[in-house]
Amino acid sequence: MKLITPKGLSAGDKVATISMSWGGAGDLPHRYLKGKQRLKEIFNLEVTETRHALKSAQWIYNNPEARANDLMEAFADPSVKAIISNIGGDDSIRILKYIDLNIIKNNPKIFLGFSDSTITHFICLKAGLSSFYGTSLLVGFAENAAMHDYQVSDIKRTLFSSSVVGPVYPHKEGWTTEFLDWFDVSLQDVKRKLTPPSEWQFIRGNSIVQGPLIGGCMEVLEMLKGTDYWPASEIWKDSILFFETSEDKPKPEYVRWWLRNYAAMGILENAKGIIFGRPYDNLFTEEYETEILKVLDEEGLYDLPVVTRMDFGHTCPTFTLPYGRLAEINCIDQTFSILESGVA
Repeated sequence: MKLITPKGLSAGDKVATISMSWGGAGDLPHRYLKGKQRLKEIFNLEVTETRHALKSAQWIYNNPEARANDLMEAFADPSVKAIISNIGGDDSIRILKYIDLNIIKNNPKIFLGFSDSTITHFICLKAGLSSFYGTSLLVGFAENAAMHDYQVSDIKRTLFSSSVVGPVYPHKEGWTTEFLDWFDVSLQDVKRKLTPPSEWQFIRGNSIVQGPLIGGCMEVLEMLKGTDYWPASEIWKDSILFFETSEDKPKPEYVRWWLRNYAAMGILENAKGIIFGRPYDNLFTEEYETEILKVLDEEGLYDLPVVTRMDFGHTCPTFTLPYGRLAEINCIDQTFSILESGVA
């Protein structure tokens, strides 16, 4: 999987925020402004909004073509060095028919987001560009009270440095998915409670494997299957798959059914390993692990390395996964590393 490596960020660079699905930034101005402020103060970035980024949620929903145009304009603008998703949602799939892949291919730059942004990541993938499965403005950058140091370090290491990302570790202080209503302005400066840290679980495998990273939010990937943006089998071959589930907390049997589909497509048998993000509220953690192993057993994949409960996806804080970059699962030392730089 040979993808274009975008240029890294430097102090003073301009980044554009974008609303590709839910218009939460427009409906939550106080939280948006907090995230924007931190991009400026912590990372010394100039922040601009794409044309419709701050429209209301209803307007954003009604205008998928405008959302796609925002993405095209942000890629085409040479002054914009990175595009940061404001938040996920559930209908980025509606922008696909308005996308011009050549604009992305000819103007490579950083795209950062998670959840429903999986759609935009696979748009970038089809255009041949490596993008970044990581936090969004309203989540990690606008985190209640303050950004997590773990999150700040991750962004600087992955998006600002051309050095190899290297070993990635669990957050030593713990994790949170505590719900504090974003629409209650008084809660913006209330720190969310951290659940004590738990080790990542190496639930299968006894070897060291390497492969390029590909994956996303499982529910959103289901929307992509069968479209022109679903990668050909050779793109998946020899990869390390990363999967996570959303705050909708899908029942364990859905994970079983989805993975059986990956098996039927030949993706599982050709993968080098699987990493799985911690589920929202840590719900169904053990049940998901049971289902993963069940499907692998059905396919005779008794040695495929699998790591679960990792700090990415719908948990906070998170580390960032660059698509197409070589990663390593070391089941012997129980470590995970990204063996290349995220940016040039």
